[in-house]
Amino acid sequence: MMPWHRAVAGLFGMEDTPYTMKTLRNGIGIFMERGGTIGWMVSKKGMVVIDAQFPEQSQHLIKELQKQTGFNISTLYNTHHHFDHTAGNIAFKGIAEKVVAHENSRINQQKVAASQGNEDGQLYPDTTFKTTWSETVGDEKISLYYWGRAHTNGDAIIHFENANIVHMGDLIFNRRFPYIDTGAGAHIGSWINVLQKTQTSFDRDTVFIFGHALDPMAVTGNLDDIRAMENYLASLLKFVDQQMKAGISQEDLRNVTTIPGAEEWQGGGIERSIDAAWLELSGDNPL
Repeated sequence: MMPWHRAVAGLFGMEDTPYTMKTLRNGIGIFMERGGTIGWMVSKKGMVVIDAQFPEQSQHLIKELQKQTGFNISTLYNTHHHFDHTAGNIAFKGIAEKVVAHENSRINQQKVAASQGNEDGQLYPDTTFKTTWSETVGDEKISLYYWGRAHTNGDAIIHFENANIVHMGDLIFNRRFPYIDTGAGAHIGSWINVLQKTQTSFDRDTVFIFGHALDPMAVTGNLDDIRAMENYLASLLKFVDQQMKAGISQEDLRNVTTIPGAEEWQGGGIERSIDAAWLELSGDNPL
């Protein structure tokens, strides 16, 4: 008889839907529609969800998960506070038993909601952590890590230990120019350190889930993709430093279309990388 977790992929009726659900292994998979990639785990003893996109998208996910026997979402995790990962939290109100995130992620979410006058549309994390946090759901141990400032100052890495699947959130923009949120504590040099620690903490069998990708379907990968993202960030700092020393203005530098040494990174928004690197190298964004 086929193991239950291997049969999960065939249990979702996905015809004519605007979204994609894909099982990776051990009852763990991804949901893609609009916003940062959602992770999910289905087991007979409980379900978990990582990130929430927007309310409509979360409703689509919840509808699919409700098709499973013993529907019960024990935990909603947020990798960080950005609205394309947390706006849909509100759809889990009264459904998820708890919401977990890094302590800075909760603070950032509250600040943004207050600035936009949208406090009523939020479901904030009720459980936060500083460096590590873990729980067991069914047969799976799920561990969360914070290894320092990177995309923001509150990025959680979420590891399904038995399945060896890691959700990186927006620590990885796969071959796509990243958003570097310096207003929320982002730091490129520290981000590089986080990616280096990632490479020494996991192995060749690890499946990584990425927040975004140039190819919308390329939101999973391996250590080579982690190393490539590290190379992009290092190449960015090197290039901007060289141009600053050559007397090139920030405004002129914002017009470049590629970063030497990391030409596979494409898409819109290269100026955000240039601005963040310029700020950091100017000494205005210290660790």
